[in-house]
Order: sequence, then structure tokens, then C-alpha cells
Amino acid sequence: MPIDLDKALGAEMDSIPFTYNEDDVILYALGIGAGVPPTDPAELAFTYENGLKVLPTFGVVPPFPALTGMMSAPGIAINPMMLLHGEQYLEVKKHPIPTSGTLITRPKIASIFDKGKGALIIVETVTSTEAGEDVFFNAFSLFVRGEGGFGGERGPEPGNEPPERDPDNEVEMKTLPQQALIYRLSGDKNPLHADPSFAAMGGFDKPILHGLCSFGHVGRAVLKTYGDNDPARFASIKVRFARHVFPGETILVQMWDEGEGRILVRAKVKERDENVITNAAVTLNI
Repeated sequence: MPIDLDKALGAEMDSIPFTYNEDDVILYALGIGAGVPPTDPAELAFTYENGLKVLPTFGVVPPFPALTGMMSAPGIAINPMMLLHGEQYLEVKKHPIPTSGTLITRPKIASIFDKGKGALIIVETVTSTEAGEDVFFNAFSLFVRGEGGFGGERGPEPGNEPPERDPDNEVEMKTLPQQALIYRLSGDKNPLHADPSFAAMGGFDKPILHGLCSFGHVGRAVLKTYGDNDPARFASIKVRFARHVFPGETILVQMWDEGEGRILVRAKVKERDENVITNAAVTLNI
């Protein structure tokens, strides 16, 4: 089997340095649709260096190279074309999030589950300042098609199912036709999101939006609706990627307030009425 559990499970990968500045923070915000309308003070807080704040979902950017690093981790020998990003969990450990500096990410393979038709690999990352203060914790859930059936545990169920009632709030977020071309400048240069020929090889009519870009839109919607656009209110977010979004489509974010700062979330493409993010929840500091 290309995944050797004895070697892979618990394997630590090389540390990842990430140096960034205010322009990188602003570029990320624009990449997930912030800045509309451009003169709104609430939007300028994330897109203008005067009093700049960092959107919490920026926390997925510094550790993102860990996904590439996993391919060379001990006990891992898989075809990258068979890899799907299934779920994402992000926890913000430090407020305010620094608007510039150098962060260090320490990744490891935390879990490997047998899903029958594939293997689910959980890569956990801790991102800290150079002084050792934790800023972000991430868990990337990666589904590898064709690598299941080895007899391991199936792992936990997704959870975070919304109740059988209308959402308490809905926010429509129109993406730009060039949204993926902007978002990719924050570090995910997968040609699937830019090159029509690569998209066609993946079975798509045209390039698709990054899942973590849709993730960022969801985070923004909850922060605006329930967190007064204050990043310090944002504690964590977990999502499951269900379907793709084409740049230019409208993401409809539906939210259910469970109380005590817990918001259940589902997002769909309005034009196609298809769920794109499910089993999602945001926890707010109250």
C-alpha cells in the first residue's frame, strides 16, 4: 500500500517559515471578496493599511505549503491527482492577528482513517510567531481516492448538521469572474483554478474557485452577521467541502444561531442551487 501507516502516522514534516506584510493581508482580503462597497469603513478595515485588521481565515495561508510537504512525508507515496481537500478546521489562538512579520508552521500527520474507497489523512499544523507564541491551529482533512480498504478506523462523522428549520440569517456574496486569479496570489497556484486546459482534465468546463476561497467567504459572512466585523470575536471555523464554485457565481451563506457563540453554517451556489459547503460551524468568543 502506498501509505505505510507505521511510518506515516505521527510523522513530523519540515517547519515552514512565512514572512508577510500588510500588502499580503490586503491581497488575501480582496481574494475572498472583501472591499465591497470599497468606501464602506467596515470593508476598509480589511483592505486599507490605515487601521488594518486581519480577516481570521487568513490563518489558512501560512501553513498551506504543508499540503505539498505531505507528499514527501515518511510513509506517504500517493498520486497527487487522487487527492481531494475534504474538510478544514481553523482555530485562531492569538488576537489581534499580526498584520506583518514572520510565522513558523510545524506540520504533522495526525490521523489516517480508512474510508473504504479512499484514505482520509489529517494534517495538523501549529503556526507560531518567532518568539514561540501560537497564532493559528489548522487541521487539513485530505481524502486520497483509491487508498482505502486497509482495515483502519473510519474516523468521526462530519457532524454540524443544521436544524430542520429556516436559517436565522442568510448572506449573498457575489464572487468576481476573476476571483480565483486574485485568490491564487495568496499561495495556492494550482492551475486547476486558472488554466482552462487543466480544468478540462479535471472534468470541469472552466477553472473553479479554490475551496479555501469559498471558506473565506463563509468566514466573512459569519463575522459580519454575528461578530460585528471584529476579528477578535472569531474563535474557530470548521467546514466540509461538498461541491465546487465557478468564479462569478453567488455564494449564499445560510446561518443558524445555536447560542453561546456557536453558529451552524451551510453555503450553496445560488445560480445552481447546489450545496458547496456543508457540516460547517463557526465558534465566536462571547
